[in-house]
Amino acid sequence: MALADAARRWQDADFPPRVRATRALIARTGYTEPVVDFALDALFGEIDAGALGAAIAGELGSLEALERFVARSGRPDVRYAGVASVVIIASDTTIGVALPALAFALCAGAHVTVKDRDDLLVAAFAETLAEEWPELGARIVASAWDAGDAAGRAALRAADTVVAFGRDDTLAAIRAELRPDARFVGFGHRTSVAYVAREFLATERDARAAAHAAARDVLLYDGDGCLSPHALFVERGGAVTPRAFALELARACDEVAVEFPAGYAELDPAAAAYRRAALFRASQGTGELFCGVTAPHLIAYHPPADEPPPLLRRTAGVYPVDGPDEALGFLRRHALPLEALAFAGEPRADLAALAVASGAARIAPLGRLQQPPLAGEHGGIGRILPFVRAIYRG
Repeated sequence: MALADAARRWQDADFPPRVRATRALIARTGYTEPVVDFALDALFGEIDAGALGAAIAGELGSLEALERFVARSGRPDVRYAGVASVVIIASDTTIGVALPALAFALCAGAHVTVKDRDDLLVAAFAETLAEEWPELGARIVASAWDAGDAAGRAALRAADTVVAFGRDDTLAAIRAELRPDARFVGFGHRTSVAYVAREFLATERDARAAAHAAARDVLLYDGDGCLSPHALFVERGGAVTPRAFALELARACDEVAVEFPAGYAELDPAAAAYRRAALFRASQGTGELFCGVTAPHLIAYHPPADEPPPLLRRTAGVYPVDGPDEALGFLRRHALPLEALAFAGEPRADLAALAVASGAARIAPLGRLQQPPLAGEHGGIGRILPFVRAIYRG
């Protein structure tokens, strides 16, 4: 498959288009080179024929349903036809988030226009695709354009399906430009959280492993994006206390920061203000704050439950809880829109129920929050379903 072959070329860190894209991504995002390399490895490592085929077959019943009518148990025969025109508006933060949507839109047979970012990552990948299969490359137009200018508005009004990533006000403005019958799939800003159950705090070794996994999730991409956890709920009752876990997490962040250094040397004003407030609370005997030894990150232990979690760069709050009901109450109190809920190890039945009740779209292993599988339903939305229409016979 041309998509998988092109992605395989991009997995090579010395592939010239990737080298150029890496420099451009560092300039645009401010992330350090190890972080950008991690992002590109994870992104292109997921785009393979098996994952694409599994996702399509899982949502449509079979790959053949894209080419002919197939039988369904208890339902009329069906086949799926791709929509003619798709517009994808890339995120201004997450690296390459438009590429999975592009891959599935192409699998559906659509012509795709991508509002790329200044790093032109999608455009560069489209050039590689065109080398693998010119007819496929001819179905992609990728460039940096303004959705509010005449050309951008014209592209939106002509689209059968629009996929957009951005703030709620941006999504509302985009939706207002679409035809009434156009499909709109909007991915607004979300966050993620983690839960460390008492059974994974049975020994210091267990706690250390969980803390190191959590530190990777907290620090990657400098805490930006919907898969960065800013609240970690830690159960009481384990041999390792929640406070001891918070201290272990701070130590782990110092270690992980060597592998994935921050893209900035000083805390931004909002994080600096949070640090001052947390230090003041700690001086009054409420909670504690652990700061990075050589890098700017903050781990707040027992921050006020009546305040939202610190949605700041490389910052997380550790909240001691007696059980999942307490965590769910916190999430509902602050109306946090969740992309994922991470657990250390296999979650208990009550914790799996917490994930469902929280509204999270994904249950993830702690330490792999930032590596979502291609075949998963990002944001709870199907991968190829937005780009096809069903024709049933009966």
